[in-house]
Amino acid sequence: MSIMKTIIFTAILATSISYISSATGQNVDAGKQVYEQCVACHAAAVTNGVGPGLQGIIGRKSASLSDFRYSPAMRRAKLTWDEKTLDAYLQHPQNIVPGNLMPFSGLEDPGQRADLIEYLKTIK
Repeated sequence: MSIMKTIIFTAILATSISYISSATGQNVDAGKQVYEQCVACHAAAVTNGVGPGLQGIIGRKSASLSDFRYSPAMRRAKLTWDEKTLDAYLQHPQNIVPGNLMPFSGLEDPGQRADLIEYLKTIK
């Protein structure tokens, strides 16, 4: 393969990988930007704010932080925050935990939800 063909092939491959990554919503940096919608209530640390801290949310049981006062609905939910559960909850919180007190109507864009979840995985 000539040098020019190799350069073109490499450029196409890099562009394709970048497109596939963004199309599947696996972008931590984009997820951090989406998280800016959450930061007013949720700290990216163990500390609690209006909402519970999100550090270590992946794999955690719902309503499990002992120093946060959860709504009765969230205490009854008995969820484990994995990718699938978070995706559904972030799309429409009231459908997943009816009566929860989070004043957030949901995040419709599946790519943004996937990016946000990727970011949440990094705050351990």
